[in-house]
Amino acid sequence: MATPVKRLRVAGPAGGGDPDPVAGFLSWCQRVGLELSPKVSGVRPGGLGGGAGAAPPAATGCSTPQVAVSREGTAAGYGVLARERVQPGELLLAVPRAALLSQRTCSIGGLLERERGALRSQSGWVPLLLALLHELQAPASPWSPYFALWPELGSLEHPMFWPQEERQRLLQGTGVPEAVEKDLANIRSEYDSIVLPFMEAHPDLFSPRVRSAELYHQLVALVMAYSFQEPLEEEDDEKEPNPPLMVPAADILNHVANHNANLEYSPNCLRMVATQPIPKGHEIFNTYGQMANWQLIHMYGFVEPYPDNTDDTADIQMVTVREAALQGTKGEAERLLLYERWDYLCKLEMVGEEGAFVIGREEVLTEEELTTTLQVLCMPAEEFREFKDQDGWGDDKKEENSLTIRNIPKLKESWRQLLRDSVLLTLKTYATDLKAEQDLLSNKEVYAKLSRREQQALQVRYGQKMILHQLLELTG
Repeated sequence: MATPVKRLRVAGPAGGGDPDPVAGFLSWCQRVGLELSPKVSGVRPGGLGGGAGAAPPAATGCSTPQVAVSREGTAAGYGVLARERVQPGELLLAVPRAALLSQRTCSIGGLLERERGALRSQSGWVPLLLALLHELQAPASPWSPYFALWPELGSLEHPMFWPQEERQRLLQGTGVPEAVEKDLANIRSEYDSIVLPFMEAHPDLFSPRVRSAELYHQLVALVMAYSFQEPLEEEDDEKEPNPPLMVPAADILNHVANHNANLEYSPNCLRMVATQPIPKGHEIFNTYGQMANWQLIHMYGFVEPYPDNTDDTADIQMVTVREAALQGTKGEAERLLLYERWDYLCKLEMVGEEGAFVIGREEVLTEEELTTTLQVLCMPAEEFREFKDQDGWGDDKKEENSLTIRNIPKLKESWRQLLRDSVLLTLKTYATDLKAEQDLLSNKEVYAKLSRREQQALQVRYGQKMILHQLLELTG
């Protein structure tokens, strides 16, 4: 939703063919009580943001006292601009809860609630996806004008739609191919075991044309990129997360790390509010949370170009640290002791076979886990026995050994060496080195000839490698 072009759908999903979907959507907003500030403009530009090449179809310009729609000024296909200067705290838009599209508000909400137990899934998204499948083929769906502004489902740019060879070639080492493979397995499993049987059991509610694994796959990607999830109250932290929901108008806003607006939840509506001053003519950006570029491309199909994404991170797989530690062992006794240390770290829930240590540009996001791991793997054997017998040390000792980016050069030599060896092993998982990426990025003519996917993948790899090479410098 930030840098990809959100292509205009001229004909709605149900085949309506509205010649001016923007005007239809604005009329729908008025009917459902969706409030749009007179200070903002919804915009449709002519293909900025690294689309597939040709400019998308033009939208008809139109205006109301609340919203003016034009074709220029945003980072992506649709976006929201400030028509006048906006101050922090000002309301940008308000969506009444009745206008939200969710498993509760859809026309089969009662059925989905009665069948809630049968629709449980690992993702927790199945009820919303069934709601979308039903509403898409309903000729009189209240959300048809909203659907008309959706991107073309066949043009979504998530890596899950890339050929496997291309995904592996461009994103090797980033963690994205592995995440996509898990997604695809879960999508197939949920569709075959839950979604398709449910639709076949209710043929009056789901026409044959929506009983499609391909359409379901596309809707999963759309929900991944465009839905919102209401946070739990602090006292409800032990409860299951709230299910996702679609928030018309709010999902037009694009994302950047340095955002200037935020979505607030209240009992009657959802409110998009400015969080910092926004000059006239500037784009209004929401936030999807602190998202690294690999997460953005995986879930949303876009990245922020380096160095714009201040939330970017690089992962060091936990098992890679174990592998680096094993390289330094001499003899079977030391190997066995290292595995004993690792098992103890697993018991402390500091490491896992599929976990990763997450390193940002300015902080270690998994500081406690990485600190404890380096400490346990590097301490002398006698000290480890004492540590294990006492079931760890107190908070004072933890504070003394806290790990931050700033104090990495001050770490014990054994810690720095293990961290350095782990970084070197991580860099070997990429197909190219940092210099190759720098050469591509510094040559504007060559970079411009890359495909959009090649450019996006390059930005992911480069951002991660810059963080890893910073660690090499700090541990050197």
